[in-house]
Amino acid sequence: MGVWAHRYDQRVNADGSSGEAIARAGKLLARASSVVVLTGAGISTESGIPDFRSPGGLWTRYDPRKLTFDLFCAYEETRAQYWKMSTESYPVLRDAEPNAAHRAVVAIEKAGKLLRLVTQNVDGLHRKAGSSAERTTEIHGCSLRAGCIDCGERADREALHRRLVAGELVVPTCEACGGRVKPATISFGQAMPEFETAQAFEAASQCDLMLVIGSSLVVYPAASLPDTAVSSGAPMIIVNNEPTSKDELADVLLRGSAGESMSLLLRAAGIALP
Repeated sequence: MGVWAHRYDQRVNADGSSGEAIARAGKLLARASSVVVLTGAGISTESGIPDFRSPGGLWTRYDPRKLTFDLFCAYEETRAQYWKMSTESYPVLRDAEPNAAHRAVVAIEKAGKLLRLVTQNVDGLHRKAGSSAERTTEIHGCSLRAGCIDCGERADREALHRRLVAGELVVPTCEACGGRVKPATISFGQAMPEFETAQAFEAASQCDLMLVIGSSLVVYPAASLPDTAVSSGAPMIIVNNEPTSKDELADVLLRGSAGESMSLLLRAAGIALP
């Protein structure tokens, strides 16, 4: 258990009077030089992107058990349903804009402190905010891209969307090989990308601070990254509105919105606000 896990569990108030929790977190960030940032759905809610697992979210209208990777590969009917769901969610992701929390992660990188950003989100907002491709690992892929799972050829996601909406397509196929085209995200039952997963865990084992923003830490293997960091000796800050499954490992818990909390944290660390 982190030494500060309970003593520094405080809600971040709108007026910035977060007290010792922000001060302690600021000191940890100020002295860190190799930070791993792990982000989840909670960092993007302020950008208008709903949590697909929440009541009324995408997974309440589309049964994920019927849209697994194996079924996608095997049945055109599943591919049609998958693309129907993806066509519904794509405009929300495409049109969303980064918020203060995304910009704060960029500021940490510009301050020379970021070892790696690992995001569980498929919305592309970190890259849109200015996080570099070299230090960003989209461990679950990105919905703004698409490609053929048979030959690897990339597809123009925006062009596919326009054709799907116009009714020209129901199930896209690869123009190069005629194979199965899929949004470039990791589906239920699909193997995690080996390179990106190894990259994330290597960074977690080498960092001197783990900063978790907006993740409930229940989706694996990404949820194991904090364990790797802490077992390697790194302190951890968790920024989340609700308790997470790894709170007992944290040195500081910041309860509040991602944007406000990260703005306060950067100010306390002496990092220029975006």
